[in-house]
Amino acid sequence: MSKSEFDIEIIVDDPTAPEPDSPAVTDIHTVEIVVSLMLLALAVMLGIDNWRTGASWDSTGPQAGYFPFYLSVILGGASLYGLVTTFLARRETSETFVTRAQLRRVMQVFVPTLLFCLAMQFLGLYVASFLLIAGFMRLVGKIAWWKSLLTAFVFTAIMFVTFDVAFDVIMPKGPLEAAFGR
Repeated sequence: MSKSEFDIEIIVDDPTAPEPDSPAVTDIHTVEIVVSLMLLALAVMLGIDNWRTGASWDSTGPQAGYFPFYLSVILGGASLYGLVTTFLARRETSETFVTRAQLRRVMQVFVPTLLFCLAMQFLGLYVASFLLIAGFMRLVGKIAWWKSLLTAFVFTAIMFVTFDVAFDVIMPKGPLEAAFGR
């Protein structure tokens, strides 16, 4: 083979890829500020709670909140550092963090996963897993209903046999498992 044959780049087009001209939803600068503020709020909340629990030494050693309090102080300091460096970095234009098309694809995964977490509280792990797998395969993967349902059923059955029967692990149960006496 000649050298030029090795240099050929293979390009595979993904018909479902986000379009490159999609408008920006937010930029990196804004996301850095929001994440730093959220982490700072978490650090303050954890710091207050651990101070209330006890963040000092007593006669038996450190109190329950001692180490978590100082970890929250470190998190708060890192968050403040992130805020300061973000504000001091003078940028005329910031890179796009996410476009509308990219955000739509992320939400196609995030929303069903959030619904799975909520459904698991009421339907149990196995029924919620069945619905999540079948839904993802059909709606996102565009796979035939029968394949989606069969795969979801087989996977959920294997999960049930592995965790519930073989290893006797306590998993969140719903009304369907209760009907079967599990």
